Amino acid sequence: MSIEVKNISKSYGSQKALDNISFSIQKGEIVGFLGPNGAGKSTLMKILTTYLASDEGTATVNNEDVSQNPKAVQRSIGYLPEHNPLYLDLYVREYLAFNADVYKIPKSRINEVIELTGLNPESHKKIGKLSKGYRQRVGLANALLHNPDVLILDEPTTGLDPNQILEIRNLIKNAGKHKTVFLSTHIMQEVEAICDRVIIINKGKIVTDKKLDNLVSEQNEQVIEVEFDYKIEEQLIAKIENLISFKNIHDMTWELVFKTDKDMRPAVFDFANENGLRTLQLNQKNKNLEAVFREITK
Repeated sequence: MSIEVKNISKSYGSQKALDNISFSIQKGEIVGFLGPNGAGKSTLMKILTTYLASDEGTATVNNEDVSQNPKAVQRSIGYLPEHNPLYLDLYVREYLAFNADVYKIPKSRINEVIELTGLNPESHKKIGKLSKGYRQRVGLANALLHNPDVLILDEPTTGLDPNQILEIRNLIKNAGKHKTVFLSTHIMQEVEAICDRVIIINKGKIVTDKKLDNLVSEQNEQVIEVEFDYKIEEQLIAKIENLISFKNIHDMTWELVFKTDKDMRPAVFDFANENGLRTLQLNQKNKNLEAVFREITK
């Protein structure tokens, strides 16, 4: 097992950041760790990376206990914290060489991670002169430098523009082909694009832990957007079968949410005919991870 967490709890004074958390991650999984601000994500990541001690419970990385054998755990982990700490006055290669000495690994590995993370065009510069996207690449290169089995990434794309996000996402996805990745982010598209599985934490407790595909499909809901040719009252819309919520988006366009396995598009079409309406457009919208997340953590 790459990561195993058993009954971990952590408090800051009277505030319980983590409340009896348990889960395990197998080798080669890419797992998204989601939750609202203050849910306990960063606290758990700091415990797994030995930066913080838990109050109760145990955690292991590559079968090494984080409290009993922190040095072995640190050798197994590549960690990119939310606020990427870098020596801005050092050149890229100088910074990586410094860390190669810390890890006692051959300097030849520097060229490998520079190539892997696409740092070549900027590798001759001081880190302070790099864009935020390239600084994140330096942080990721450093996390990969000692070729760890496990990557723990805390908000790796925070503050990046869309192009930079896509670049870092591809780097993480490629790294995940050979490593276990535990990824915290607020960007749901990130999880949908990269992860196999999702763990959602809320108020210090795990509220769901499922394969991504199962998490979305198990909601058993469908969303239909329909535009009629006349305005209608809410009381009339509410009569459609299996309807659990509805919203007037604008004028004659409605968003309808149903709880059923049955395809409700024919029912909406029949409803329009029965009430002397025409449907100008009728689209089924897939429920995404963001909608599921809102429901689970609201």
